[in-house]
Amino acid sequence: MNTNPWLDIEPELHAALLDGRPVVALESTIIAHGIPYPQNVATALRVQAEVRAQGAVPATIAIIDGRLKAGLSDAQIERLGQQGTAVAKVSRRDLPFVVASGGSGATTVAATMVVAAQAGMRVFATGGIGGVHRGAAQSLDISADLQELARTPVAVVCAGAKAILDLGLTLEYLETHGVPVIGFATDTLPAFYCRDSEHRVPHRLDGAAEIARVMHTQWGLGLNAGLVVANPIPQAHALPRDKVDAAIGQALHEAQAQGIAGPQTTPFLLARVSALTGGDSLAANIELVLNNARLASAIAVEYQRQRA
Repeated sequence: MNTNPWLDIEPELHAALLDGRPVVALESTIIAHGIPYPQNVATALRVQAEVRAQGAVPATIAIIDGRLKAGLSDAQIERLGQQGTAVAKVSRRDLPFVVASGGSGATTVAATMVVAAQAGMRVFATGGIGGVHRGAAQSLDISADLQELARTPVAVVCAGAKAILDLGLTLEYLETHGVPVIGFATDTLPAFYCRDSEHRVPHRLDGAAEIARVMHTQWGLGLNAGLVVANPIPQAHALPRDKVDAAIGQALHEAQAQGIAGPQTTPFLLARVSALTGGDSLAANIELVLNNARLASAIAVEYQRQRA
């Protein structure tokens, strides 16, 4: 349980953790940096409602005025949504600086995993994890999300890695660092907006109870890495791969031409892909997050049931 003096756990979440009820962590970068206002706020509230509807307690994670927050109020979500990209995008390396300065920040997958683990949470739903960027052989641009998965015992339910990344190298990196990648009812790694890719996942499981059993076994064996649960976007909301590939190709060309690099790369590419697909990718992004929240909740329920 929480021993971090900089971490505030929302009262309902705190009670749920003490009682052993299922809980699901949610990241806040999607609110401030992933979706425009006011859709970002509406989406965050819909995701929380979806978690509740599936029998779990949601905990959106962020930094507010120098405090790590596990569980946000509606007013705090509205604040992050309105401020948008003016709010710092916070990964693991940034946590001490934002907290020490009394600032506010939206947490990436990596930072959300840190806070979730400190609060005692084991299941986390997001859109897509970061990974190895295309051209990483020259840029060495590899998301901190992958290293966090290698050392923090949280199961991350996602629609695979973001489609703008090098999916093959991302799988290789995870394999090298001992991170299990589970395809939920799929044999291939989902490509975020698309249900599949040419890359096979090492393990396929078709039920939440099976996934929860693997979580218990992994951590019971003393293997304290996280897990990736790759959950394909629902068919009704998936985008054609050729359309997505064409938009990504153009967005990557524009990013290179404009000298965009580092933390600005992913937000730029996602925004350009959304524009180039006529907003279809944004709608898909929202639907896949909701879908991941549903599966994460089912896993959290099974995880707690198996602990009983």
